[in-house]
Order: sequence, then C-alpha cells, then structure tokens
Amino acid sequence: MQPGLIAAVLVALVVLIVVARWYVRRERSRVARAGDTAVAVAEVPPADRTDTASKRSTDGPLVGIPAIRHFFRTNEVPVYFVSATAFNLLGIDRWVRNFKFVNYYDSFDGWHPNVFVPKEQSPRAFESIEHICNYLLGHKEVVDYVRGRGPGGKVAFLMFDEETETLAAELGLEVAFPPAELRHRLDSKIETTRLANEAGVPSVPNVMGRASTYREVLDLAGGAGLGDDLVIQTPYGDSGQTTFFVASASDWKADEEKIVGEDLKVMKRIDPRETAIEGVITRHGTLVGPLMAELTGFPELTPYDGGWCGNDVFSEVLTPEQRLLARERTYAVGERLRQEGYRGYFELDFLADAGSGEMYLGELNPRVTGASSITNVTAVAYGDMPLFLFHLLEFMDVEYEIDVEELNRRWAHPGNLDEWTQFILKQTEDSVELITDAPASGIWRMGDDGRIAYARRDTDWHTVADGSEAFYLRIADVGGYRYPGADLGILVTRGRFLDDDHELVDRARSWITGIKSQFRSVPPPSEAPPPVEPEPFGFKML
Repeated sequence: MQPGLIAAVLVALVVLIVVARWYVRRERSRVARAGDTAVAVAEVPPADRTDTASKRSTDGPLVGIPAIRHFFRTNEVPVYFVSATAFNLLGIDRWVRNFKFVNYYDSFDGWHPNVFVPKEQSPRAFESIEHICNYLLGHKEVVDYVRGRGPGGKVAFLMFDEETETLAAELGLEVAFPPAELRHRLDSKIETTRLANEAGVPSVPNVMGRASTYREVLDLAGGAGLGDDLVIQTPYGDSGQTTFFVASASDWKADEEKIVGEDLKVMKRIDPRETAIEGVITRHGTLVGPLMAELTGFPELTPYDGGWCGNDVFSEVLTPEQRLLARERTYAVGERLRQEGYRGYFELDFLADAGSGEMYLGELNPRVTGASSITNVTAVAYGDMPLFLFHLLEFMDVEYEIDVEELNRRWAHPGNLDEWTQFILKQTEDSVELITDAPASGIWRMGDDGRIAYARRDTDWHTVADGSEAFYLRIADVGGYRYPGADLGILVTRGRFLDDDHELVDRARSWITGIKSQFRSVPPPSEAPPPVEPEPFGFKML
C-alpha cells in the first residue's frame, strides 16, 4: 500500500473513533438527563434497579453531574451513617437511595423513616464519639438490622477508630473514609501546621514545644517573638476544650494540668474572625465549598471560651480578597493531603486577623463536621449536589468524570449562595437537673412577639420557608440530664445570626431564649444521681 494511502486510512480511522466516542458520550448524557428529571426513586421497580446496578460496572464512567445524581437516586448499595445523632448528614437520604442513619439518640421518636435507633439501651456514660459508634455496631439490634438489609454496603462516621473498622468489617461493611490511623495523624494540630506550612498556607505566628511551668512557656514564646499574650493548643480536642488563653500566671495555673506533658502549639494572640470551609479531595482534584462564618464562644450557647457553637453561610463573608485566599489555600491544603494518601471530605478553620487582614489556618478536621449540614443545604448544593455526594463517589466502586475547575468556579460565585444559619445549644447554666419536658424535633415558628411555637413535623430543614421558621433537632430528651456542657439541641434556619461585627443579632437571641424556654427540669433525685463522671458530653458529639 502506498504511504499516502496508509496515512489517509489512519486519519479516517482516528476520525471514526472520535465520532464514535462522541456519540456514545452524548447518548449516555441524554439518558442520564432523562432519568434525572423523569424517574422518581420510588418508581424504579426492584428488578430494574438490580439491572441498573449490575450494568453500572460495564457502562463506563459516569460523566457529569446529571449522570451522578441519577446514579445516587437509583443506588442499590446500602449506605449507613452511624453516629450519636443524624445531624451532620441529615437530609442526605433525599439524594441517596438506600441511605440510613443508625443513631444512639432518637431525635424523632421513631417517625423518621430512615433513622434506626436500637430500642434496648441501658444508661451509660461514653468517653468519646468512637465509643458510641462501637457500641452501636456491636449492638444485636443493629447487627440484625444491617444483615437484614442484605450483604455488603458502605458506612460513614463522624469519628471512628481501629476497633470501629474491625466491627464494620465483621458486618461486611466498607468504611467510606480513609483509614482511622491516617485520619488520627492528620487531626493533630501539630501535624496540621507542618503540612500547611509545606503547602504554603500560613498559621498564626507560633512555636512548637513543651513547657512545665509558666516561666518555660514564656521563654518558649519569647524565643519566637510571640510576646506574652498567648494562645496554647494541645494536639487533639475540640470546642474550645483544648485551647487555652494564657496572658498571666493565674491563666496558666487554671489550665496547667491539661497543658503540662503535652506537645504544644503556642501562638501569638490575634483578634480573629473565625471562618470555616469544607472541601472534598477527589481523584479529579479538590472541590471547595462555600466559606462560612463561625459562631464561637457565645456564652448564651456554650460554656467553653472559644468553643464552636454554629455557622452562618452567606455570600459576603469577609472581603472578596479574603474569600479568594481561603479558597486557594483550601485547594492547596487539599492537594497536600492527597500526597499523604487522604481522600474525601475535610474541613479547615481560617482565622481572619482583624488587624492585618491575613487569613491564617486555624485547624484541620479530616472528616465531615458540624458545618457539613450547612454546606450541604446551600443553593449551590442544590444546583449541583451536596458536597458529601462527591465524597461518597470516591468510595462507591464506580468510575466518574467531573470538571473540578468548572465546579469550583461555580461554587465561588457569590450569586450562587443563599443565606443559612445554625446554632448548637449547650447547657450553659452551672446546674444539674433532670429533664421533664423538651422541645420536639421539627419546624418551629416565631411570632411577631418573639415567642415560638411548634408548627409541624419534618425530618430536616429543607422546608424552612424563611427566617420566621426554623428546624430544631432534639438531642437532650425527657429522662436525661442537663448539666454544664451538655448538648441540648440544634437549630437551623434561613438568614444570619451574626452581624457585620460578628455579634449575635436580636433574632438569634430570640431563638435561643425561645428554645431554652421549652425545657422543663427538676433537681435530680437523691437516690439516682446523674452520671457526671466522666462527663458524657465532654467530647465532640456533632
């Protein structure tokens, strides 16, 4: 064959392959779009769902958001979120067929169709959220429930350890997160600071080390030019319980027992505006969610100085330059974590220095968090899909294709965000009482006089109409105890709870007062003292 003819044949072959690929991709997208708009999850017959699932592995990758949404709406793989409450991922079951919550607290009195709570429970004091997960996975009712839904499945947690991984494997469940050992290492504030430095993301001016006396910590800080008004953190902990503000010998003395013997991150004290942002490390790049303001340390909500107690998400958090910087640095940290072998959901706290405007990294949480509830409910999430679904994709044994750059551009646009807010209400009064009445989960409405009343049952906050309505998720219930630090409940509504000076607005205070007024309690009976040691809520539960 002549060289010219050979070249012509090769060109024709290449053109034919390109056209064939284009046609297949177009047809696949068309089918997915049709399914996304016309096929209700409940309308898919079991036989068809099985066929769909079995064909998935041979159909090639899911291409684009409509195809991925269709995949989840017809999903046949059991997916569980095992945790103390359903709060962090409440509402995800609207997007993912066969998604179930397995919880310790029944916030819905049994009427949420996708929440399973073991009926037989003896009172006990847990020492961590991991212990709660392990208790649930070892509970006979949970074992029967999981096995009754068929073999296999995926399971996600807020927190878990190696024992959790073993228990999940015994149930035939694959943990939809990187290994506990890796997560534990990355969760350390010391390790986080090191990795962020390597990614070019600055932390508040700091020095690492140990100190046994106030003099030693001053020497440590002085050597780094940090002054004597300090913030000290130990590697692990949350909600302000392992962050210590030390400006005098008496401050040091008050928390000395919790500091001495630990690796320390000693920081210069700044005037920060606390913010949070979540991301997902996918095989195609790091997706970055919206930046949100954090409610921290408000004495109406938490007894812990500097403790997290809620979030505001709105389009104008900080300045445009700071929002851009936060997104760029989240992407940079995500890509650095990828090098460590991490993938999936993570959250970063950024501290905006009111003096310099610099955006400092606060801490890293390699998991879903209390802010995930807000991230997953914003308008941009509805335009595409909740960030958690991108996380789940990484663990669903399916190939997919997304344009991360385009998604990040869309999620960064201020016009694609609406306003949502939430607060976490802890017991702030220094008293211990037995609860005799508690507000129910569902939609509450505030009248013109500022009083609130129960409006209707609902399983999550998606139907909250406006700022006069709010969804309340009950945690503390009748028969339980309220004591300093106890998590009482969570409230989510539209709008903002913070003003531009980062102070609570009157509407927020009205909701706080309104929910607190719904509780009734009495002094604990002397014959049945409350379980105050160890403190059941002295760990991250949300």
